[in-house]
Amino acid sequence: MGKQKQQVISRFFAPKDKPPSPSSPRPNPPTPTPTPKITATATFSPSKRRLTSQITPPRKLQKLLEPSSSSLHQRFLHKFLEPSSPQHPPLPSSSKRLTYTPLEQQVLHLRAKHPDVLLMVEVGYRYRFFAQDAEHAARVLGIYAHMDHNFLTASIPTFRLNVHVRRLVSAGYKVGVVRQTETAAIKAHGSNRSAPFGRGLSALYTKATLEAAPEIGGEGDGCGGESNYLLCVVEKSVVGEKGNCGVEGGGDVRVGIVAVEISTGDVVYGEFCDSFLRSALEAVLVNLSPAELLLGDPLSKQTEKLLLDFAGPASNVRVEHLSRDCFTDGGALSEVMTLYENVDVDSLSDSIQSKNSTEHRSQQLVIKEVMNMPDLSVQALALTIRHLKEYGFERILCSGASLRPFSNNMEMTLSANTLQQLEVLKNNNDGSEIGSLLQIMNHTLTIFGSRLLRHWVSHPLCDRTLISARLHAVSEIAESMGSCNATNNFGHVEDPDVAIVQPELAYVLSLVLTNLGRAPDIQRGITRIFHCTASPSEFVAVIQAILSAGKQLQQLNIGEGNNNKLRSNLLKRLVLTASSDSTIDNSAKMLSSLNIDSADQGDLTKLITASEGQFPEVIRARKDFKLAVEQLDSLIDLYRKLLIMQNLEFISISGTTHLIELSTDVKVPSNWIRVNSTKKTIRYHPPEVVTALDRLSLAKEELSIACRAAWNSFLRGFSKHYAEFQAVVQALAALDCLHSLAILSRNKGYVCPVLLDDQEPVQIQICSGRHPVLETTLQDNFVPNDTNLHADGEYCQIVTGPNMGGKSCYVRQVALIAIMAQHHRQDCTSWTGSAPEWVLLTVFKKGEAPS
Repeated sequence: MGKQKQQVISRFFAPKDKPPSPSSPRPNPPTPTPTPKITATATFSPSKRRLTSQITPPRKLQKLLEPSSSSLHQRFLHKFLEPSSPQHPPLPSSSKRLTYTPLEQQVLHLRAKHPDVLLMVEVGYRYRFFAQDAEHAARVLGIYAHMDHNFLTASIPTFRLNVHVRRLVSAGYKVGVVRQTETAAIKAHGSNRSAPFGRGLSALYTKATLEAAPEIGGEGDGCGGESNYLLCVVEKSVVGEKGNCGVEGGGDVRVGIVAVEISTGDVVYGEFCDSFLRSALEAVLVNLSPAELLLGDPLSKQTEKLLLDFAGPASNVRVEHLSRDCFTDGGALSEVMTLYENVDVDSLSDSIQSKNSTEHRSQQLVIKEVMNMPDLSVQALALTIRHLKEYGFERILCSGASLRPFSNNMEMTLSANTLQQLEVLKNNNDGSEIGSLLQIMNHTLTIFGSRLLRHWVSHPLCDRTLISARLHAVSEIAESMGSCNATNNFGHVEDPDVAIVQPELAYVLSLVLTNLGRAPDIQRGITRIFHCTASPSEFVAVIQAILSAGKQLQQLNIGEGNNNKLRSNLLKRLVLTASSDSTIDNSAKMLSSLNIDSADQGDLTKLITASEGQFPEVIRARKDFKLAVEQLDSLIDLYRKLLIMQNLEFISISGTTHLIELSTDVKVPSNWIRVNSTKKTIRYHPPEVVTALDRLSLAKEELSIACRAAWNSFLRGFSKHYAEFQAVVQALAALDCLHSLAILSRNKGYVCPVLLDDQEPVQIQICSGRHPVLETTLQDNFVPNDTNLHADGEYCQIVTGPNMGGKSCYVRQVALIAIMAQHHRQDCTSWTGSAPEWVLLTVFKKGEAPS
């Protein structure tokens, strides 16, 4: 029998007869079956799509799949391998009205309310995308999208929310998370128990707001030391006017900017006159590197082109247009002041009673700063406030925000061309930080210290007093490290007749900064606490890190009566600010109000230690919950008497609690509910237990809601300490930068520069100078160079030589050494010169290296 089957199969695959001659009639080919319409789409990542597009079927398989009318064997294979066409029902006519499910009706309402948002709708244990949102999500996330009822849909599991939200935001989308607004326990006692769960938009995420947003932000290192500025740009034409730019017409405009780092509370503003090339605006973009742009329409073509080119496909910078037509006749200032009048009236009532409170003083300083802002900056601030109201982050602009101008008399503002030609922040090869001046100088141990050092490098100091104070602080830290070259030329900076600093300064700073580097980013952490988006574990970690750093710095014993401990007034002021008694007391007091173990577990019901007079809703909800538990547990006595079983107890199986387990031969009342069973036992829920469990579930939900409200109230109370903690973090960041520069000076053997008085002629003298970046690459192969320029003597040099002879390297070396002169000791044997700004204006007047 088996042999006969083999013969049949072999006969089926045996070589076929030769095709018939042309004279013989050829059979008609079968009519091809129309391909059914595919109602499901699968999208993959770009790499997968490229891979699948390059895959071609083998030649033999192609021959088998090609229909042929001349061979019966090939026609059979073609029909055998082709999927059978199912009988599809007739498509509904276009005139037939679509019927939407209750969920789809909610989706339509949400999409109409938020048309520019990619919505992720919580449905059970998954987040679902619908319609075009599903198509975009499938393309970015590489997931499967298919038709379901009336919409194309895709989904992700709930526990992967943070990963997929970050991927969508990085692609430039504005993502909204829609969650259920009611739980099953509350819904069961409501009037709409038969209706679908109510849903609403609970969170919005963009690149500028991600790190400050709830649940997603603050996890891990986030964006690290990178900035996430939200930059708002407005402008007005100066045609026919002569502004400070000294030009007239020719596409010149006045530009107003406001940049907000929502995750750190940093606010930068400015107004300047710009030429047709928009070089000043380009410098702002290069310095701040914004993650999101707000364009206040109308804008000129040149300005909009520059901004859109910056936000190209490679950067994925999100761009949003807002109209400022409503801000005429003082409307912008009115909207800004309205925010300060309406924000947090309840939390500010105590400040009104106590005029000396820190929060009240901070708000008064912010209002005074806003009143002195230029008109275009006020318009940009009003647009930013209107934009942030959608996310709930507008409070950062009025309570504790650190407003600072983009350019001032104390700092230089390097042009974009200068930053690029000198490779100060990024290299010119691949645009990364590797091989730049910032990468060479960055030895910081904390993320917030790295962000401050970036600002120091891109904004060199101009004030001689500030430069000397910074150089003195770096020298003192380097001395405490035991550097052999630390005292070289130190007498030119400060009075040498002082006591030698104790060696424990560098050790304490290193210990403090190392511990802070292991902790979460405390600068973003306190801002998330201010936004009421921090989790309990994050709150405890941030406050404990600040408390520990303050106590360790107090070991230096720097106080009013111990002035001989530190020579540098800058170091003394920073250490005293970071270790203030007020900050330590407030940190300890806030931590004492929380249960640390419950914070680590994320249990809000046991988190807050409520005392008398504080959080009465939590105390009442805890009593109700405890009463419900006692009433439920007391029912066991009733069933012991009913069944005459003194050892009867409630049991829990697979998450189902308060079960009564009895053997199969025990008779129970007919109204008992059978939950599950085994071969020998049956487990029941009596009706009284079901009712008590229902009450317990409702009491637990009410307790959770009360504890959540109490936690939000606890976080809002932190706002009165935000300005104080922000000053502490800024002091710690400055100490980290000074410690980093001291490490660089000691490792490289740099010398301390000598700054001449203003009465001396402008000059610069560099002996055995080296390019700070190329020296690291070439090491001992770099040839040092001298530079001698004097206003009364040789004030100009013409550098000539063959290509690749080092002309540009030499000129860039002088400029980089001049920038580093206001930070720490220099990459040369000796350095003598005037203020660094004169060197840059002489050598790099147009921001490019002459050759």
